[in-house]
Amino acid sequence: MSRKIVSLVLFFSLTACAVSPTGRKQLAFMPDAQMISMGVQSFEQMKTETPKVTDAAINNYVQCIADAIISQPEVQQYSSSWEVVVFDEDSVNAFALPGSKIGVYKGLLKVAETPDQVAAVMGHEVGHVLAEHGNERVSQNLAVGQTLTLLEGWMSANNSAYRQQAMSLLGLGSQVGILLPFSRAHESEADEIGQTLMAKAGFDPRESVTLWQNMGKGGGKAPPEFMSTHPSHDTRIEQLRAGLAEAMPVYNAATKHRCTRPEIK
Repeated sequence: MSRKIVSLVLFFSLTACAVSPTGRKQLAFMPDAQMISMGVQSFEQMKTETPKVTDAAINNYVQCIADAIISQPEVQQYSSSWEVVVFDEDSVNAFALPGSKIGVYKGLLKVAETPDQVAAVMGHEVGHVLAEHGNERVSQNLAVGQTLTLLEGWMSANNSAYRQQAMSLLGLGSQVGILLPFSRAHESEADEIGQTLMAKAGFDPRESVTLWQNMGKGGGKAPPEFMSTHPSHDTRIEQLRAGLAEAMPVYNAATKHRCTRPEIK
């Protein structure tokens, strides 16, 4: 059993050969076709279960921003055909899925006060797809799950008196020590990619900082950063500010993109 555990760890280490757009090594062993299929199926299900915005002005506004983001070469390299849907819900959120799908909730448009701020969120979400964070998360969960299963079997076979306590600690340890830090790394990396994308598309990257300052005013007690899948607002703002040193020259050299914001009720 111990040899199986070592072999499994070696297998996961050897398959960590993918590299993200920022140069970070990744554990991503799911086939691209499977990830795309999962993304498309999830999106189709959402479209059947969630009402869509019918206001043409709102749809044109979001599509205008999306067109500028997805026209960038690195996004086109991933896919030349993206589907964008605005969902009629008050959730302050957006997402992008493998399979070239982008969803924006109407609630985000009420908080993101400018096209640049919407572009910051959209660029971030597309950044997740370009960096294959979905593949990485699925792979990490599978790797941790398989390793814990083997460890539990080995401890049971050896009559460990502390099996339940040890497995509980290992389970918590995998969340705090592996999965949560990687999730925070994904969010920070998507911020970095998204800030560059919005700048290339002609949207002011300084608005990414303003957006998260506005988000931080929303209230509510956030969990400690080490127990959260996302960086704290302060950490995020600090990282985005640091990223402006590279993003602003890109923005200054880009053709400025103008999308008219409609009245959003």
